[in-house]
Amino acid sequence: MKPIPTRMTHDYDGELVVFLIGMRITKWTRPDLWWPTLLAMPPMLRELAGDPESGMIGYRVFGFPRNPTVIQYWTSLDKLYAYASDPTAKHRPNWSEYNRRTRAAKGVIGIWHETHAVARTESIYVDIPPTGLAAATGTKPVTSHTDRARQRFETDG
Repeated sequence: MKPIPTRMTHDYDGELVVFLIGMRITKWTRPDLWWPTLLAMPPMLRELAGDPESGMIGYRVFGFPRNPTVIQYWTSLDKLYAYASDPTAKHRPNWSEYNRRTRAAKGVIGIWHETHAVARTESIYVDIPPTGLAAATGTKPVTSHTDRARQRFETDG
């Protein structure tokens, strides 16, 4: 994607949930435990990205190799929780398998997540392709009414 040479902000109204999830590989000598966990995320992301009704509107992966992390953007806390608990989706069996595999081998791999229900948000993107929230939601130009960060925050992007 080409950089957009003008000043842009994200284009989104409505409920927004930012979900961070990651893992930390502590013992590289145990790929039998961390490799399956690492490989479980891409199919879940494909499943979510392929279903517009899932509520996940975008994601970004970073932090390799030791701390792979995914930032996900969701339209609803209810949809995030519905996916996490859906027995027909990929998450539940992967979570169960992770627990089974690591129960007897503590300290090999750690998992974490944070869920943020966002009341307001502000963003700026200059001479960069859509990134982060803008890649998930779209962009709109910064105007004279949204020239400053405080203005964008007060008008909710």
